[in-house]
Amino acid sequence: MSTAQVVILVVRYGLVVLFFPASALDKLLNFRGAVTQARQVFSAQPVAVALIVIGLGVEIVMPLGILTGVADRFAAFVLAGYCAVTAILFKRFWEPGDFWAAGESKARDLFWDFLKNFSLASGFLLIVVGLDGQAWHGFLVDPLASSHPYAAHAAAP
Repeated sequence: MSTAQVVILVVRYGLVVLFFPASALDKLLNFRGAVTQARQVFSAQPVAVALIVIGLGVEIVMPLGILTGVADRFAAFVLAGYCAVTAILFKRFWEPGDFWAAGESKARDLFWDFLKNFSLASGFLLIVVGLDGQAWHGFLVDPLASSHPYAAHAAAP
């Protein structure tokens, strides 16, 4: 494996480490707590359980796609959407009402988490569209194709 390939792998892992293994493992070890959190938004127990199970699938399978390069643009697109949706559903900074309060503020804490989710989503979208935006068309034509992140640098010393 060339130095460039290792760098690409490390950068991609930096994008997904929050989900795999961190968040996925947390959901597995604290499944009840995750369901309780989901019930704050979706009060029905079966819906909350289903969403946590779907979230687990996303947090395990999509990072593996990004790391291996298998349908990596699709996986990145799904994770970008996942980040945006979880920000809107669970980082509702507008609810506490203490955003402009002096000192500690639950709303500001949630606001920074909200922005982090959207920043991470943007990082995933860079995999989808490429640094120059040219990969977008290829994604639309064949969303499950690999971007071949490691092959382009196979001949590098």
